[in-house]
Amino acid sequence: MSAPYNPDVKEKEQDAGIVVQSADGVDPALQPSEEDFSTLRRVSAGMPAVALAMCLIEFAERASYYGTKGPFNNFINAPLPKGGNGAGAVAPGPAGEQQKAGALGRGSVTTSALVQTFNFLAYVIPILGGIIADNHWGRFKTIVVGTAVGAIAHVILIIPAIPQVIAVPNASLALFIISIMILAFAAGFIKPCLGPLLCDQSPVKQPTISYTKKGERVIIDPQTTVSRYLLIFYLCINVGALFQMATQYSARNVGFWLAFLVPGILYMLMPPVLVYCSPRLVKQRPGGSVIPDTMRVLKICMSNGGWKKLGRGGDDWWNKAKPSFIQQHTDAVDMSMIHWDDKFVDEIRQTMGACGVFLLLPIFQLANAGSVGLGNMLNDMSLAMKVDGIPNDFLNNFNSIAIVVFTPILTYGVYPFFERIGFPLRPMTRMCIGYILATVGCIFGAIAQSKVYDRSPCGKMASHCEDPNPTVTLWWQIPIIIFPAIGELLVNVTGYELAYTRSPPRMRALVYSLSLFNTAVAAAISLACSAALTDPNLVIAWIVLACVSFVTALIFPTYFRNLDTFVFAWSEGESNTHSQKQDMEIARVESTRQSIPEGNKDNEKY
Repeated sequence: MSAPYNPDVKEKEQDAGIVVQSADGVDPALQPSEEDFSTLRRVSAGMPAVALAMCLIEFAERASYYGTKGPFNNFINAPLPKGGNGAGAVAPGPAGEQQKAGALGRGSVTTSALVQTFNFLAYVIPILGGIIADNHWGRFKTIVVGTAVGAIAHVILIIPAIPQVIAVPNASLALFIISIMILAFAAGFIKPCLGPLLCDQSPVKQPTISYTKKGERVIIDPQTTVSRYLLIFYLCINVGALFQMATQYSARNVGFWLAFLVPGILYMLMPPVLVYCSPRLVKQRPGGSVIPDTMRVLKICMSNGGWKKLGRGGDDWWNKAKPSFIQQHTDAVDMSMIHWDDKFVDEIRQTMGACGVFLLLPIFQLANAGSVGLGNMLNDMSLAMKVDGIPNDFLNNFNSIAIVVFTPILTYGVYPFFERIGFPLRPMTRMCIGYILATVGCIFGAIAQSKVYDRSPCGKMASHCEDPNPTVTLWWQIPIIIFPAIGELLVNVTGYELAYTRSPPRMRALVYSLSLFNTAVAAAISLACSAALTDPNLVIAWIVLACVSFVTALIFPTYFRNLDTFVFAWSEGESNTHSQKQDMEIARVESTRQSIPEGNKDNEKY
């Protein structure tokens, strides 16, 4: 199918098969009625091949990111093992069974400071990447630039892990810091764009009647589609994150040079997949900056004492910035300065509601010890535990393992079950459950750390104790990691969903980056507390985290319950933008309907 010319679409987008199609031709028989919305189950649309390719890109990028990040703690924290090969690997044979891989020996405080600084930059730079994508380059070009920057970072990262460079610790540390700063910039350009670009590929842009293979009449729902796509996307992130298991064993048995080399090789999978995707993607054009207009809307709303009602002003508070209201009630505003419409104000209102939720997400990240965590508490605990030949940082991989296992359980089991019984798990309910799971993880953290203190010959200074025969097994960390990991599927994915569905089309990458920014805030808090988060204060820290996480869980279904009633819809411009493949699918559906006798059209299958 050739793409018809449209003067509003760039020529290169025409060549890529992007066409603009009117929504007026949608068959009314496929549009759900009010009764359908109240009685039929909502399901996701299928995922086109190019969307699966985008998931492959995310897998490769996250595998390389986490594959290199996994050994960071030991590379910085621990010294070269006695009897090792000088590249960070442990001594061969029984002598190395209880040893940990190490290189620079800078200690826990320096390690926490550098790792959390990296985490902070990797999640704050996406704000810059999101602004550039929305206003100038578009999402795809921003991903391409980030990929090129990341390739440079992976090459540099290998150098400080070479044994001859490790022998000069200051030089090794300097090169290591340079490489991770560049890697953080690469992640900052890629992360805010891949998720929204994936959701843009949905072939169904408005609610559509369909039938399942079992003959059940259902609604193919845009928001359910976005939620399903992001769950699969998050699954790919964590399948990639499992790659750090290989790099941690590589560091322990061979050396850090191999642990940093292999992720770089995997990263090179991204450029050819991007070349494949480029002509097949739906690419929304950058819409120009809406930040100035957003600031003007908020300024009008907060004028005349409106700032006192920020966050609780309701319709009256937001209506003050709508052009229709301004024209009717005031002559003091120059209408030539009003570049927005009433719908834009409603979109900003939705976005601000979602951003209110994002303000609470750092608490979850701090309670999620297997991901960000508070300080270096989990790693410090592991230093005083019995490892039996397992890398002391290996169990962090159970965060990703739990997500890989429970993603299909939630996607194809739990969520459909609650849909069928008429009680779908709304976003704020999911958030609440996720925080409660994080609370359970912190309770196990307090119990395990208490056991370590009780059984260590150094008591509450166990993390700095040379105990040749620790008795508390490393496996005690499993529940500390698994429970918050399951919570990630309910908290992080829901945050991404809110970022995409509650933001204006021209701000999607920026708002998506704000949902990621909570990790940067958590890293900053962790960094600020790192000096105090060491022996003998670790049990108290776990207890405080558990209490704060539980209290926060109760806020979502109460204060933010209004976010559960929102109905997502793509804008008219997005609804009318399709790839050639999607147009072919629409044509296939219509040709199938034409072959069905008129009296039986209620029985057609999409």
